Amino acid sequence: MWVLSKSAEKGNFKKTMAKRIEKVNSLLEQEIGKIILREFYFSGVMITLTRVEASGNLFYAKVYISAYPDAKLDEIIEILNKNVARIQHEINEKLRMRPVPRIMFIKDKDMAVSGRVEELLNQLKKEEE
Repeated sequence: MWVLSKSAEKGNFKKTMAKRIEKVNSLLEQEIGKIILREFYFSGVMITLTRVEASGNLFYAKVYISAYPDAKLDEIIEILNKNVARIQHEINEKLRMRPVPRIMFIKDKDMAVSGRVEELLNQLKKEEE
């Protein structure tokens, strides 16, 4: 008979929860992406759902959005957050899990920073030539 120590049990629980949160993040990313693609049209702007981060207790999920051109990102986030109840309702109907995290849309500043770094690198490359 094997007996696990409490630390081993906690380690397994943490691993299991981490896997569950990863799966929930992935599932939410897919479903929210489909909803945005189907329900919203932003003229002249390419939007990207970059990642989803659910809280440890799965009550909340931050949905990170980036856009090109970046100037319209604030407007897009505002529109999505105004329609969050409708999006949340569709997710609640689609997913058979409890709790379904409450979503909130957030600007992904990392993408803007990486875009700016790439822009600067291209500029340096042109200057070297």
